[in-house]
Amino acid sequence: MSTDLAGKRVVVTGGARGLGLREAQRIVDGGGAVVLADVDEEAGRAAAEGLGAGFVRLDVTDDASWQEGMAAAVSHLGGLDGLVNNAGIEISDLLVDLDPDNMRRVLEVNVLGTALGVKHAFRAMRPEGAAGTGGAIVNIASVAATIAFPGIAAYSASKSAVERLTKVAAAESGRLGYGVRVNTVCPGLVPNAMGAQLAGDMERLGLFPTAGDAVTAVVGLTPSGRLATEDDIADGVAFLLSERSSFVNGATLSIDGAMGM
Repeated sequence: MSTDLAGKRVVVTGGARGLGLREAQRIVDGGGAVVLADVDEEAGRAAAEGLGAGFVRLDVTDDASWQEGMAAAVSHLGGLDGLVNNAGIEISDLLVDLDPDNMRRVLEVNVLGTALGVKHAFRAMRPEGAAGTGGAIVNIASVAATIAFPGIAAYSASKSAVERLTKVAAAESGRLGYGVRVNTVCPGLVPNAMGAQLAGDMERLGLFPTAGDAVTAVVGLTPSGRLATEDDIADGVAFLLSERSSFVNGATLSIDGAMGM
């Protein structure tokens, strides 16, 4: 068993399923302890039980929910060394048919949710915080932050914002002596539930004849010639949480097979 995260105490948002759950599994496999945070309490508790992890119900768009959830997580873990801001949503619309409510929801979850996570992780991990020993934050953006792909304007805008927010957070942490590194991971398309939904949306919007054609197009834009896997992304997150990346700060780690280069 890898021990590159031995003793690390980490909160993973959106941890009930998919990429968030795989990231949490990688942390546990690396010797760390995890609290899963998710708005879906039933799925989150079941996932946490299977992983031997803690669980807190968290609405990432709500400041009070963050305050309560982070306090509970720090108490459960006996401190805090890391946060993975993984929770996010994707709603596809053509710009000509843009639904303002859809865009507000995407921005609220992906941008505000990430910003609030940074806020409360900083408060916990800075020297005067409840944990007080510094640590690392990993914000999950997307290759969509670096390419122009049709149908995902709101999602692309939100993930571009996450990437820039990360750099500001790293600068503030350094200037104010928080001792918290903040980095971004930009995953390529992963063939999980969200990836399948996105491919289906491309067909629904008339951008590709079939969902399979949309996936083929993504692979064709990827020099490495395949889709990303959840393990690819989880390994990158683990690296950024670990001491092996102790001088990596304010960086964007693209795990996209060079699609976004």
